[in-house]
Amino acid sequence: MVYAVEVANLVKRYRELVALDHFNLQIKEGEIFGLLGPNGSGKTTTINCILSLLSYDKGEIRVFGQEMRPDSYELRREIGVVMQNVAVFDELTVEENVDYFCGLYVSDKALRKTYVNEAIEFVGLQEFRKFRPKKLSGGLLRRLNIACGIAHKPKLIFFDEPTVAVDPQSRNKILEGIERLNQEGATVVYTSHYMEEVEQICTRIAIMDNGRNVAIGTVEELKRMIKNTEQITVEIIGLEPERRAELEALTHVYQVDYDGKLLKLSYAGGNHNLEALLDYLHGANLCYGSVHSELPTLNDVFLEITGKGLRD
Repeated sequence: MVYAVEVANLVKRYRELVALDHFNLQIKEGEIFGLLGPNGSGKTTTINCILSLLSYDKGEIRVFGQEMRPDSYELRREIGVVMQNVAVFDELTVEENVDYFCGLYVSDKALRKTYVNEAIEFVGLQEFRKFRPKKLSGGLLRRLNIACGIAHKPKLIFFDEPTVAVDPQSRNKILEGIERLNQEGATVVYTSHYMEEVEQICTRIAIMDNGRNVAIGTVEELKRMIKNTEQITVEIIGLEPERRAELEALTHVYQVDYDGKLLKLSYAGGNHNLEALLDYLHGANLCYGSVHSELPTLNDVFLEITGKGLRD
């Protein structure tokens, strides 16, 4: 198989700090691949090394089967980058900005004009093509940033936090655009602090920590890696201490928390936990209010695997 990105045994040091510690990664062509990790985990360093913007001490990086080097100009034509910080020229209009960045890769003027028009239409900026960036809202500015990064029709696109500080409508538009790019054949590498976005659009996800790849798989595969498979919350008042011991003895329960009002049971495995709990409550003649069952989220997976919040 020819991978869109292959990273093998990558090591990057900043003096005594090891930013990447024999890091390995394979991204298949046609994926929307999520790259997650707390601040300082090595995500940005990894991306910069893949793009050959940063030298490294050891390892190998291949893009579409070819070694990636600073002078790999033909490979660079196949790559698009949309970074978190908007990078456009204030002096140029929307159309002029997209044309400038497209012109870095496409010299044919007629073809470039077609590409520019298609990129502007793709992000929905037709009505703003003569506007300068300062007149655009935050969401429209993000869309312009995306148009500049994809206008030359790259086969591999890196999106770094593309929806930060945008309104819900623009966020949905951006996510729909990323999925559409993928459907049209682009491989996407996506980083975000918004777990629900990653869970929504990514086909596979890698979780980084301390410069290493600590977990990789689909959302469902990652969820199966952690102990917590379900949490059930019950409104109940006056639960006697001996009842807690009985609850802890229920099949698949590994943790019981009770604050006098809410009873929380954490489960490891099992397919009929809610049914078994309700049978117990009825059999014990316990009065209770609402009952809520919640399956683990990607955020739960992240916290259990890394022990950190994503914004640490």
